[in-house]
Amino acid sequence: QVQLVESGGGLVQPGGSLRLSCAGSGFTFSYAMSWYRQAPGKEREFVATILNTDGSTNYADSAKGRFTISRDNAENTVYLRMNSLKPEDTAVYYCKVIVRGRSYWGQGTQVTVSS
Repeated sequence: QVQLVESGGGLVQPGGSLRLSCAGSGFTFSYAMSWYRQAPGKEREFVATILNTDGSTNYADSAKGRFTISRDNAENTVYLRMNSLKPEDTAVYYCKVIVRGRSYWGQGTQVTVSS
């Protein structure tokens, strides 16, 4: 079955960086892959997506210029490099894939930005 496993979260100071990873299994790694996040008391929101066809990317305004999404199809992994982190980036980060019309989510990885 489709599985997504995120890793790489943690506690980081404002201005710091983290790289999140999401390893996929149970499906052909040829779909668009996305990152979302959910802060306490807020709805889950889109962060970034990357296509497989040409590697095109799209970002939420909050992520533009600071976050970079990438993928390694040989490793069935999608990454989210986050720079210049702010306290408002604190959230659980999830990766998502839509396979044959059904959405699959990982379990999430916590990112906390605090001094």
